[in-house]
Amino acid sequence: MSETTKSLNFIEQIVEEDLVNGYTKDELRFRFPPEPNGYLHIGHASSICLNFGLGLRYNAPVNLRFDDTNPAKEEQEFVDAIKKDVAWLGYKWDTERYASDYFQQLYDWAVELIKKGKAYVDDQSSEEMALQKGTPTQPGTNSPNRDRSIEENLQLFEKMKNGDFEEGTHVLRAKIDMGSSNMLMRDPIMYRILHKAHHRTNTDWCIYPMYDWTHGESDYIEQVSHSFCTLEFAMHRELYNWFLDQVYDENKIRPKQREFARRNLSHTVVSKRKLAQLVEKGVVKSWDDPRMPTISGLRRRGYTPEAIRNFTDAIGIAKRDNLIDVSLLEFQVRDHLNKVAPRVMGVLDPLKVVITNYPEGEVEWLDAENNPEDESAGSRKVPFSREFYIEKEDFREEANKKFFRLKLGKEVRLKNAYIIKAESCTKDTDGNIIEVQCTYDPKSKSGSGTEESLRKVKGTLHWVSIKHAVEAEVRLYDRLFTDESPDTHKDKDFMEFVNPDSLKIITAYVEPHLKEAKIGDRVQFQRMGYFCVDPDTTAGKLVFNRTVGLRDSWAKIAQK
Repeated sequence: MSETTKSLNFIEQIVEEDLVNGYTKDELRFRFPPEPNGYLHIGHASSICLNFGLGLRYNAPVNLRFDDTNPAKEEQEFVDAIKKDVAWLGYKWDTERYASDYFQQLYDWAVELIKKGKAYVDDQSSEEMALQKGTPTQPGTNSPNRDRSIEENLQLFEKMKNGDFEEGTHVLRAKIDMGSSNMLMRDPIMYRILHKAHHRTNTDWCIYPMYDWTHGESDYIEQVSHSFCTLEFAMHRELYNWFLDQVYDENKIRPKQREFARRNLSHTVVSKRKLAQLVEKGVVKSWDDPRMPTISGLRRRGYTPEAIRNFTDAIGIAKRDNLIDVSLLEFQVRDHLNKVAPRVMGVLDPLKVVITNYPEGEVEWLDAENNPEDESAGSRKVPFSREFYIEKEDFREEANKKFFRLKLGKEVRLKNAYIIKAESCTKDTDGNIIEVQCTYDPKSKSGSGTEESLRKVKGTLHWVSIKHAVEAEVRLYDRLFTDESPDTHKDKDFMEFVNPDSLKIITAYVEPHLKEAKIGDRVQFQRMGYFCVDPDTTAGKLVFNRTVGLRDSWAKIAQK
């Protein structure tokens, strides 16, 4: 086995084996088939990257197909969001398809199944059908309607189509085997009645095909060669193949369904139903809330498509479901932003500092490197003056030898500026420090080459000139749930684990050039983390979201 073959995941091995056993590369076609009933989340990213990645690897087309068979839950908003997310991740689909494109063909095939005695209309209640279904260890029993005549079934099915019956009164079922060990094969429902307008076909149809009937036949119509889905559909494969058997022409490509493991992410949920609950109950503001694991939420928070693709590569494709630590995703965005995000200075918890021996009214424009990881990023000018802000946590009146920041009688360097020494401080009536008075060494300017500038000082602080500072709203986002697997507790609702501190809103002060920042711009606030300009930003109000800290703070919490 070659080194290249060894590195293949099991899905790629399936494709390679099929190419050896008769497929040609020209016959390969893949698809990503989302249901437009919610926004895509990080779990979908693996499927997107898998299918579109295979398309790139084999130079094969990939369809974006919306499995839009349930007008009760589907909306054009979700279609638009899905298209935006896939494109943002960097992928191009060959054709945009919809299951609704095939409603007439699916109906015609269903009529043929009735004529062959392989489908029948059942007018029992759902409760009655459920009782007849049996159990995993006991076979089901036949519906009293199972042996209706072909003529009666055709008439009833047409009436279903014409809207003559109320919802829930009639269904079309495939006639397979009520004694099958696979309960999905026990006469599954193919069509149900829904008197609801569809986002594409409006009120043209009163009946809508079920997912199992629609999915494989849509793959076949599109001549998809490989239909990859998550493990919960493994038991559906037998039904997928049975439905294909009813329409398959041996002169055409027969789609092959294979399954891979769903990737769950710690400290969140990736169920569309549960994500919808978070939105509906106001736990988050919207589907693209930066705390949400949706792709649009991650984008708004400041994640990059490269980071998400790198994350899916890192976790790979597996055969067993497992829980991935969210810190791996955070590492990937941190790693990528370190390479591409400009360094800027922003003070999140300001404390005023005055340099008593610096000339009043004087302003210097100092050189600041934009990104030490990228020489081509160049430099910028930042204003320095007598009064500036530092972080409150960067000053103490007294501290031990391990505190390398500002304390009375000791020196620190200001980033890109001077060495300063804390001489005294002022407190309010409650004893809170509200100002620090310092002196500076005028010969210690960074980059000046003087002996004083080369003097070693252990601490370096970021700062912002008060006179030039731009006020900004900063949204400090944290993990949405305190428990690593909030929806796996049998005796507790996942909502009980919502992190009450998942969002903290503060007022910060940033460099003046950030007034020109555009929505979506990503930066590193030096020493504080990575941040992104939020869409709520206006001409008069700058809003930043914290994407991720510089270090994994949760690792320390977990150790404690």
